[in-house]
Amino acid sequence: MAAELICNVSDLTPNEAVRVVIDNVAIALVMDSAGECHAIGDTCTHGDISLAEGFVDGETLECWAHGSKFSLASGKPLTLPAYEPVPVYELTIVDGDVYIDPTKTKEIV
Repeated sequence: MAAELICNVSDLTPNEAVRVVIDNVAIALVMDSAGECHAIGDTCTHGDISLAEGFVDGETLECWAHGSKFSLASGKPLTLPAYEPVPVYELTIVDGDVYIDPTKTKEIV
């Protein structure tokens, strides 16, 4: 599958997450405070909670229900109660347009 056009960077707000669904894959699209865009799995690994409804804090996305923070770069949980990472999806920006490929994830290191 090719990357799918999601939106323009100008449609995103710093420090906020947006839930997008591509081919039944829920993804949290986040612009951090530095203006960098990230695409991570939208479902908290501790519970069936949308991370896009959470809080962007620096380089993390915090689940609103139980407070687990996930790295936007790696998907790794940085605080309990979550201990399993969420996937990080390939995101590209071309001429200001944001594309995500839900079939390509970054390897967690």
